[in-house]
Amino acid sequence: MINPARLHSDLSRLGRETDMFLATVASLSDDELAVSSLCEGWTRADVIAHVASSGRALVKLIDWAISGEERQLYDSIEARSQAISALTALPRDELLRELRESARNFAEQAQRLGGELTAFEVQVNGKAIPATSIVALRIAEVVVHHHDLDTAWTLEEADPDSLLNALEAVVRSLRAADAPGMTLVTEERDEWVIGDGSLHVASDREGLLQWLARNNPEHVEADGPVPALPSW
Repeated sequence: MINPARLHSDLSRLGRETDMFLATVASLSDDELAVSSLCEGWTRADVIAHVASSGRALVKLIDWAISGEERQLYDSIEARSQAISALTALPRDELLRELRESARNFAEQAQRLGGELTAFEVQVNGKAIPATSIVALRIAEVVVHHHDLDTAWTLEEADPDSLLNALEAVVRSLRAADAPGMTLVTEERDEWVIGDGSLHVASDREGLLQWLARNNPEHVEADGPVPALPSW
């Protein structure tokens, strides 16, 4: 089980990040939803649909952790794409309603993680994560994709621990993808080593996340050329 104090803290932060995301989405007109996002090839509506679809899919990881029976987020890559496309095609108000319901359901289902867990690790796209980090993974998705909407909202408005959740999720993904060797250091004194750790990269949490998640190196300092990174 997740320590009750940690689960309460994680869900409180998830609620805060989700409320800000929902407020941003609700402020967007139909025309603004059609604008390109920071996710290559996706509009803002696509990003919002992805967050809604992912909220539903991540409940399967909660089921896995509790039952011990392996569950996949989606049956296939095609099924994932179809789920996102179906939501993107909805009228604005229906898309927002689906987003709100997905967020509400995930937060409700995540309360179950305070009970006994049968599986202590689950798999996300072939990458193992601790079952106790499922809520943190959802926080990471909400924060990064809020940034992807490319609105007046900035990463500086996210909770510092939510940024840490996002960085840990991206680092875990980069390690699984055999990204180039790097030692990543933040002004907040976080440190991660990927591979041989040969390239030293420093920034604050916001700047490091912008580079690791979306290949924007504007706010990082490195002791060599920064590589292009796998997408997250």
